[in-house]
Amino acid sequence: MARVKRGTTTHARHKKVLEQSKGFVGRSSTNYRIARERLEKSLQYAYRDRRVKKREFRGLWIQRINAAVREHGMNYSMFICGLKKAGIEMDRKVLAAIAYDDAASFAAIVQKVQAALA
Repeated sequence: MARVKRGTTTHARHKKVLEQSKGFVGRSSTNYRIARERLEKSLQYAYRDRRVKKREFRGLWIQRINAAVREHGMNYSMFICGLKKAGIEMDRKVLAAIAYDDAASFAAIVQKVQAALA
Protein backbone atom coordinates (compact mmCIF):
# COMPACT_ATOMS: atom_id res chain seq x y z
CA MET A 1 0.00 0.00 0.00
CA ALA A 2 1.40 3.39 -1.06
CA ARG A 3 1.80 6.11 1.53
CA VAL A 4 -0.40 9.18 1.40
CA LYS A 5 1.38 12.47 0.82
CA ARG A 6 -0.77 15.37 1.99
CA GLY A 7 1.54 18.30 1.25
CA THR A 8 -0.57 19.54 -1.66
CA THR A 9 -3.79 19.67 0.35
CA THR A 10 -2.14 21.32 3.34
CA HIS A 11 -0.41 23.88 1.15
CA ALA A 12 -3.70 24.74 -0.59
CA ARG A 13 -5.48 25.15 2.74
CA HIS A 14 -2.70 27.35 4.13
CA LYS A 15 -2.62 29.41 0.94
CA LYS A 16 -6.38 29.98 1.10
CA VAL A 17 -6.18 31.28 4.69
CA LEU A 18 -3.18 33.51 3.96
CA GLU A 19 -4.92 35.04 0.92
CA GLN A 20 -8.00 35.81 3.03
CA SER A 21 -5.85 37.38 5.76
CA LYS A 22 -4.06 39.68 3.34
CA GLY A 23 -4.01 43.17 4.80
CA PHE A 24 -3.84 42.09 8.43
CA VAL A 25 -1.08 43.72 10.51
CA GLY A 26 2.20 41.97 11.33
CA ARG A 27 2.48 38.19 11.46
CA SER A 28 -1.32 37.96 11.27
CA SER A 29 -0.97 38.08 7.50
CA THR A 30 2.13 35.90 7.05
CA ASN A 31 2.09 33.21 9.75
CA TYR A 32 -0.55 30.53 9.10
CA ARG A 33 -1.41 29.75 12.70
CA ILE A 34 -1.83 33.38 13.75
CA ALA A 35 -3.53 34.26 10.46
CA ARG A 36 -6.11 31.53 10.98
CA GLU A 37 -6.95 32.81 14.48
CA ARG A 38 -7.24 36.41 13.28
CA LEU A 39 -9.33 35.32 10.27
CA GLU A 40 -11.77 33.38 12.47
CA LYS A 41 -12.12 36.42 14.74
CA SER A 42 -12.59 38.75 11.78
CA LEU A 43 -15.37 36.53 10.44
CA GLN A 44 -17.04 36.64 13.87
CA TYR A 45 -16.82 40.45 13.83
CA ALA A 46 -18.23 40.55 10.30
CA TYR A 47 -21.18 38.32 11.26
CA ARG A 48 -21.93 40.39 14.37
CA ASP A 49 -21.53 43.75 12.68
CA ARG A 50 -23.87 42.91 9.82
CA ARG A 51 -26.57 43.00 12.50
CA VAL A 52 -25.12 45.98 14.40
CA LYS A 53 -25.09 48.00 11.17
CA LYS A 54 -28.89 47.79 10.98
CA ARG A 55 -29.15 49.16 14.56
CA GLU A 56 -26.74 52.00 13.87
CA PHE A 57 -28.51 53.09 10.69
CA ARG A 58 -31.89 53.11 12.43
CA GLY A 59 -30.39 55.37 15.11
CA LEU A 60 -28.97 57.68 12.45
CA TRP A 61 -32.35 57.92 10.69
CA ILE A 62 -34.07 58.76 13.99
CA GLN A 63 -31.50 61.48 14.73
CA ARG A 64 -31.96 63.05 11.29
CA ILE A 65 -35.75 62.96 11.55
CA ASN A 66 -35.63 64.43 15.07
CA ALA A 67 -33.33 67.28 13.96
CA ALA A 68 -35.56 68.11 10.99
CA VAL A 69 -38.77 67.94 13.02
CA ARG A 70 -37.41 70.20 15.78
CA GLU A 71 -37.01 72.96 13.19
CA HIS A 72 -40.80 72.86 12.91
CA GLY A 73 -41.40 73.01 16.67
CA MET A 74 -42.09 69.33 17.32
CA ASN A 75 -40.17 66.44 18.76
CA TYR A 76 -39.58 63.00 17.32
CA SER A 77 -42.07 61.05 19.42
CA MET A 78 -44.94 63.46 18.69
CA PHE A 79 -44.06 63.35 15.00
CA ILE A 80 -44.19 59.55 14.88
CA CYS A 81 -47.47 59.57 16.81
CA GLY A 82 -48.90 62.09 14.33
CA LEU A 83 -47.71 60.03 11.37
CA LYS A 84 -49.70 57.06 12.62
CA LYS A 85 -52.79 59.21 13.26
CA ALA A 86 -52.50 60.82 9.81
CA GLY A 87 -52.28 57.37 8.23
CA ILE A 88 -48.92 58.09 6.58
CA GLU A 89 -47.02 54.84 6.23
CA MET A 90 -43.40 55.77 5.57
CA ASP A 91 -40.47 54.08 7.17
CA ARG A 92 -37.72 55.96 8.96
CA LYS A 93 -35.22 55.40 6.16
CA VAL A 94 -37.40 57.21 3.63
CA LEU A 95 -38.36 59.96 6.08
CA ALA A 96 -34.70 60.60 6.90
CA ALA A 97 -33.82 60.76 3.21
CA ILE A 98 -36.61 63.26 2.54
CA ALA A 99 -35.60 65.34 5.57
CA TYR A 100 -31.98 65.33 4.43
CA ASP A 101 -32.52 65.97 0.70
CA ASP A 102 -35.85 67.79 0.28
CA ALA A 103 -36.82 70.20 3.05
CA ALA A 104 -39.96 71.44 1.27
CA SER A 105 -41.48 67.96 0.96
CA PHE A 106 -40.63 67.20 4.57
CA ALA A 107 -42.29 70.47 5.65
CA ALA A 108 -45.46 69.34 3.85
CA ILE A 109 -45.38 66.02 5.71
CA VAL A 110 -44.93 67.87 9.02
CA GLN A 111 -47.95 70.08 8.19
CA LYS A 112 -50.12 66.98 7.65
CA VAL A 113 -48.86 65.48 10.89
CA GLN A 114 -49.60 68.69 12.84
CA ALA A 115 -53.11 68.78 11.34
CA ALA A 116 -53.69 65.17 12.43
CA LEU A 117 -52.54 65.95 15.96
CA ALA A 118 -54.70 69.06 16.30
